[in-house]
Amino acid sequence: MPNLDERGQRLVRQGLGRIQIGQKTFRPIVMLSLEGCNITCPMGRVNADCDACMCEDVTLHGKVSLEDGSPGDNARVYLQANNLKLLTTADNKGTFRIPGVCPDGKNTLKIKKAKYTTAAITVPETNRKNLALQVQLKRSGKPYVFKSPDDKARRVGQSVYHNGSLLDPSIYRYKNNLILKNLNRGQAGEYFCKAVSDGGSAKSQPAMLSVIGKQEAACSSQPQSHLIRLPHDCFQKATDSFYYDVGKCPAKTCVGKLDKGLRCKDNISYCCGVSKMEMREILCDGYTLPTKVAVECGCKKCTETKITVRGRATAVDNGEPLRFGHIYMGNKRVSMTGYKGTFSVHVPPDTERLVLTFVDRLQKFVNTTKVLPFKENGGAVFHDIKLLRKKAPVMLESTETSVIPLGEKEDDDPIAELEIPPDSFYRKNGEPYRGKVKASVTFLDPRELSTAPVTQSDLNFVDDEGDVFPLRTYGMFSLDFTDEQGTETLNAEDVKVHLDTAQVRMPEHLQEMKLWSLNPETGLWEEEGDFNLEKSRRRRREERTFLVGNMEIKERRLFNLDVPESRRCYVKVRAYRSERFLPSEQIQGVVISVINTEPEPGFSSNPRAWGRFDSVVTGPNGACVPAFCDEQNPEAYAAYILASLGGEELEAVPSAPKLNPNAIGVPQPYLNKLNYRRTDHEDPNTKKTAFRINMAKPSPNSADENNGPIYAYENLKECEEAPYSAAHFRFYRIEGDRYDYNTVPFSEDDLMSWTDDYLAWWPKPMEFRACYIKVKINGPQEVNIRSRNMGGTHPRTIGKLYGIRDVRSIRDPEQQDVSAACLEFKCSGMLFDQDRVDRTLVKVIPQGSCRRESVNSMLHEYLVNHLPMATNNDSSEYTMLAPLDPLGHNYGIYTVTDQDPRIAKEIALGRCFDGTSDGTSRIMKSDIGVALTFTCSERSAAEQSLFESQRNLGQQSIQVPPRESPAYQRPVGSRQITQSRIQMRGQRPSSY
Repeated sequence: MPNLDERGQRLVRQGLGRIQIGQKTFRPIVMLSLEGCNITCPMGRVNADCDACMCEDVTLHGKVSLEDGSPGDNARVYLQANNLKLLTTADNKGTFRIPGVCPDGKNTLKIKKAKYTTAAITVPETNRKNLALQVQLKRSGKPYVFKSPDDKARRVGQSVYHNGSLLDPSIYRYKNNLILKNLNRGQAGEYFCKAVSDGGSAKSQPAMLSVIGKQEAACSSQPQSHLIRLPHDCFQKATDSFYYDVGKCPAKTCVGKLDKGLRCKDNISYCCGVSKMEMREILCDGYTLPTKVAVECGCKKCTETKITVRGRATAVDNGEPLRFGHIYMGNKRVSMTGYKGTFSVHVPPDTERLVLTFVDRLQKFVNTTKVLPFKENGGAVFHDIKLLRKKAPVMLESTETSVIPLGEKEDDDPIAELEIPPDSFYRKNGEPYRGKVKASVTFLDPRELSTAPVTQSDLNFVDDEGDVFPLRTYGMFSLDFTDEQGTETLNAEDVKVHLDTAQVRMPEHLQEMKLWSLNPETGLWEEEGDFNLEKSRRRRREERTFLVGNMEIKERRLFNLDVPESRRCYVKVRAYRSERFLPSEQIQGVVISVINTEPEPGFSSNPRAWGRFDSVVTGPNGACVPAFCDEQNPEAYAAYILASLGGEELEAVPSAPKLNPNAIGVPQPYLNKLNYRRTDHEDPNTKKTAFRINMAKPSPNSADENNGPIYAYENLKECEEAPYSAAHFRFYRIEGDRYDYNTVPFSEDDLMSWTDDYLAWWPKPMEFRACYIKVKINGPQEVNIRSRNMGGTHPRTIGKLYGIRDVRSIRDPEQQDVSAACLEFKCSGMLFDQDRVDRTLVKVIPQGSCRRESVNSMLHEYLVNHLPMATNNDSSEYTMLAPLDPLGHNYGIYTVTDQDPRIAKEIALGRCFDGTSDGTSRIMKSDIGVALTFTCSERSAAEQSLFESQRNLGQQSIQVPPRESPAYQRPVGSRQITQSRIQMRGQRPSSY
């Protein structure tokens, strides 16, 4: 009868017998193989399953650790064979022992642990009988797309390269890369990528592929309408307005000159832009004003820009700055905050989601992760980062049960409680910790509306299909456990979270509540566990129902009590330079923030709690900000919406004493349904910088509700592309009395609008140099001052106008009959071709009866020593060839260079007001750092200032797009300025 193994399979015995060598007798190695088994073992023998070799005299010792060095207890160790075979499980110290694994360089072990990425390790080839291996597991998050495909434009018949598309591989015959050849119009549209792993899925942002005909123009040659405001003394009778149409070309992707190579990203990006301009002469009051008008658009290289985010990080409770805090992008430190909490971070190219973590080295504040929106077309955005102060630590006994409340309010119960069982704390090396524990548990309570800006990240998660969905929070908490001395961080296991169901007012949320933790690298929340309903009697109270969840505290220390929310909409918001609300005066780079609130039943204006905080940045067509909404009950969700630019809050349109649908931007009856209320609706002393609306989802059966300002979540594209005439909410700036005019039109909000022209005010689109001169006025009245800037020494621009700047002096709050102004002028330097410099010829002209008293001696000496020198025969003005050097406050000249023109101007203005080269002030100091001094006599009652005359001509209101209006009508009557909108004397308005 043949030899059978335990499975009844036949065993073949090879090489039996003994071998005699000298005086010694040896038994040869016995190799067992299964009949029909093709495995040959270079060492050891084939196991009974015929899927691996085994060496009975070899023992493998291993240790599994986690990213923070703590032991990977309960990690399972598998042998990679035809099927994964479980060999053992690591103990509480992360160690394991496996006998019989052959060290032949072919056996592979796989180590698995829940919430961690599977690790694979090959047993090295060696003759040793005892082996030691160490494995470190990384926490498994869902895949994350760092770079999405780019928009591309091609002609019919050309080819395009895509990376990782979701097209059917059997049709397009691709693996990881996709090449579409011989394109036709039917292949135009949106493409996106999808990544799949054991942790889940992730989708990229869609990219648009445009396919045009072989003979079709790459761009529409006809410029779009673009109105610029003219000076106070340049009223146009033909249009009955102060506006002139100079045209513009939208900077969208177009087909340029492509090489024959195929690659994921084109070497050169092409955009539609101005291909031809013409000089026009505009007749003004006593003079002609030159301007360049776009007459033809074409495809050209895109303007290169730089993207930055700036801001300040301060405590939400008292404004204390985060001094010298570290700023991380992923695991890399990229910047630090200054003494006043200010910071600046360069956004790397191709960044789609900017995730920054602010770390307090002094441990006074909770580490804060923010997802910051930025201007994709270049420039800077200012963000005010609010930090939550860490709660004072308490001492816990590690051998006793500890209960920590989450959300303590005098008039309400805690939202939840943490229960830590005895002997739950352990050190990072896995050893149990016995002794006192210093515990700091900081809770972000959504019942306090003021805490909404402190929200960590942007409250989003990725579902199993790779789509991003929002979360509605019921509270966040940060955990910090150390030993008694505070020198060693401790982990904890078997911690329970008891969430009071009475705090969850939406019954459907009870079934969907989950515990989440924040991934600081992606800024996305990842699921930690579910909750179960339990009834218990806690702290001698009546029997109550709780949602109970279990958690383990290791690498991550920031958690969230959240539910996914599918009832989503978008709100269309635009920001303007004034309350004229002209389409040409929209502002880009404004941060629009929305706080989703859950109103108290029966008291819609009194929110019970907030559930989400979001921010977006306005582009050339405003912004679409996400918010929760409800179709059945308009009052189920409400939203507070506010706007800021450079840290200064913009003003919302008033709602009292009477709603004005034309000013608010939303028609009736939808406006009443939304219940629009500015924050000062009931109390005039309240700030006017936000408004509240009911988030009523538009009904598909109502024509009045399908043209904005609320859009269903699936209609994002419709919201983003909505015309100016569609309903939208509005904010506006309260600007000071100043005016800018450029011969070559350029929007400082949109760096892509820059044009390579010799008369461009800013000669380089990636570097903006702002120059100001400080002018002091002795006289009883504030005076308006103009700088007229012309080419001075360059042969292509000499005698030609770059632009003009008007500003009104600000009265000194401490000196009677003294005022001062910081007047911008065009800096000298290279023009756009970088061939030779031009000394700008600057004329400083105060309005009225003024006489030049003095010129700063150091400035005068500099100009004398740097010829040529401009003549000054007219004592009522001052002319100079602007200095090439940056100079400083000792000369009365203030120069700042930055990647964003608004920031350069804001910093230079702050220094000019302060009269120093390194400080800043919002109060004009009229005696410090002055360049020019004029004495001006009082004007007669018949005389008007520049800005008074413009006000008295009335304010215009364009209600239709410019190309649909034959003339721009101005209403009868002068504009009235309420006291709440008058700028405080001596204080400069925000110009950032």
